[in-house]
Amino acid sequence: MKFEQIDTTIQTLGEAKIQSPLLQTADGGGGTYFVDDDERILLHVNEKAVAELKAKKIPAPAFESAGPRRKIFFDPSKLRCALVTCGGLCPGLNDIIRSVVLELHHRYGVKNICGIRHGLQGFIPKYGHNTVDLTPESVVHILDSGGSILGSSRGDQDIEEIVDSLERMHIGILFMIGGDGTLAAASKIAHVISKRGLKISVIGVPKTIDNDVYLVARSFGFDTAVDIATQAISGAHNEAEAYPNGIGLIKLMGRESGFLAATAALARQDVNFVLIPEVPFDIDGPNGFLENLEKRLVHRGHAVVVVAEGAGQGFFQGRKKMHDASGNVKLYDIGLLLKAKIMAYFKEKGFPVSLKYIDPSYIIRSLPANANDHVFCSFLGRDAVHAGMSGKTKMVVSHWNNHFVHVPMDQVITQRKKVDPDGKLWATVLEATGQNSLKNPSA
Repeated sequence: MKFEQIDTTIQTLGEAKIQSPLLQTADGGGGTYFVDDDERILLHVNEKAVAELKAKKIPAPAFESAGPRRKIFFDPSKLRCALVTCGGLCPGLNDIIRSVVLELHHRYGVKNICGIRHGLQGFIPKYGHNTVDLTPESVVHILDSGGSILGSSRGDQDIEEIVDSLERMHIGILFMIGGDGTLAAASKIAHVISKRGLKISVIGVPKTIDNDVYLVARSFGFDTAVDIATQAISGAHNEAEAYPNGIGLIKLMGRESGFLAATAALARQDVNFVLIPEVPFDIDGPNGFLENLEKRLVHRGHAVVVVAEGAGQGFFQGRKKMHDASGNVKLYDIGLLLKAKIMAYFKEKGFPVSLKYIDPSYIIRSLPANANDHVFCSFLGRDAVHAGMSGKTKMVVSHWNNHFVHVPMDQVITQRKKVDPDGKLWATVLEATGQNSLKNPSA
């Protein structure tokens, strides 16, 4: 990461004047700790980064620590909160819902918690989606359920209509759980709220299996996705080893970032080729993928290939670009292209192969979270509640340098986090797989 200055200021709705009910728990020996706004976590932790900023007389940027404050902005007895899950499904969505509801109800005494059905559509009257009353009883057993009990949807909705709905429902805190598109919408909602002079807090919880949210070191669901992807790799490896010239080809999620493919490959280290969006490769030619795959088969008799869904999109140049309901470019299927290219290449050479193609994407995203993500989501949900209750807004709860922190929403949506082709993660993948650049020399 470049050592640029980043504005880490967190917006608030006003001065927090109400004594937190958590103080009573602390006085009763409940072990509650409190965080002050001046407790900061450095953005850059290495000495070189700090020294460079100091030499330029620039203060080292640091994030607010997440956690409960001694003073809160909202009166819990009069507060009404809303939760909404948006975009694609992801392991841990129900964990976040449960954590938020239990913290609001049991710790702060907030009794009015509303679940918005089917994403942002749930705010728009024409869709007719009913809301859900969220209580401890309704969420206590949802940890073992995949997906989201609130449902989801894709696509832009009218921001003014959404804020109209928030006003009609007398919502004080809106918790939005979603990826970069959701967080961009949340920023727009917070802007309209501010323009209208309303006292509504908007708190984002970043969600993406791809682990590609900027200024978020780890997103919930990623650990579970790696677990399941590793099982797919293991199966592909077993299949490849069982047959002469066996090839296991696995396509994993990763539209623009290859964190899942790279990390899952390292988790098993049975993988021989990893193809990700950040690193271009050639399919044909003397140093291309197919030639190297052939060498691997001749040498060892089997091969395992992992490809991220967004890899190799340049091979589809000239085809019409299409978009989904959220405005994302629809990716062409690199997995099926590679499958066809592999079969055609070896058929032409009279080289028999046995190829097994595995795409576990929709299985991964709809499963319940694993134990690590259960714990992680518990922290995220509770810290989201602490932030909202203290009157903070237009921010996300992030995990950074092994701490939970507050990050301005507008900073998070400026760009996408990507695998550094010159960084440690990718270097380690190359060491583990033994693959070369898969690029032909320039003419």
